[in-house]
Amino acid sequence: MVTTRQPDAVDAILAQWQRERPDLDASPMGPIGRIKRCAVLLERRLDETFAEFGLSSWEFDMLATLRRSGAPYCLAPTTLFSTLMVTSGTMTHRMTKLEAQGWIERLPNPADARSSLVQLTPQGLELIDRAVEAHVANEHRILSALKAADLAALDTRLALLLAALESPPRL
Repeated sequence: MVTTRQPDAVDAILAQWQRERPDLDASPMGPIGRIKRCAVLLERRLDETFAEFGLSSWEFDMLATLRRSGAPYCLAPTTLFSTLMVTSGTMTHRMTKLEAQGWIERLPNPADARSSLVQLTPQGLELIDRAVEAHVANEHRILSALKAADLAALDTRLALLLAALESPPRL
């Protein structure tokens, strides 16, 4: 079954490269350009929902990471920054901001007196529970334009691409 679609901005770029450099196989620009464009558009739509709760995307990510860790919603800062792929300095700055908002608190680590733990406060838990419900509803809306089978196929193919990108590069 062949599906027809309307040309998009990436098609225009590919046509320009074909015209200007017919010797160059620019076909990888198609999927990569579309993934990049989708990422930008998705980020905008996700950020709109986060903003309804006074959250930025990184604030949502930190609170959600603590929430999905399970009760008592508490992690070591090193676990947080490795999960969120940020530096320890960035994590310290972010924790200070979330603590000032009253959404997290730093507690002494009973297993290691030299370190601390980061825990959601009751206010942080209530906020992230409301925000994640709206976030998931937003994701459902965003993806509602795709048929279930198309969405499943897209998810499978993106998982394959992700696995290839996360594996060590071949020399």
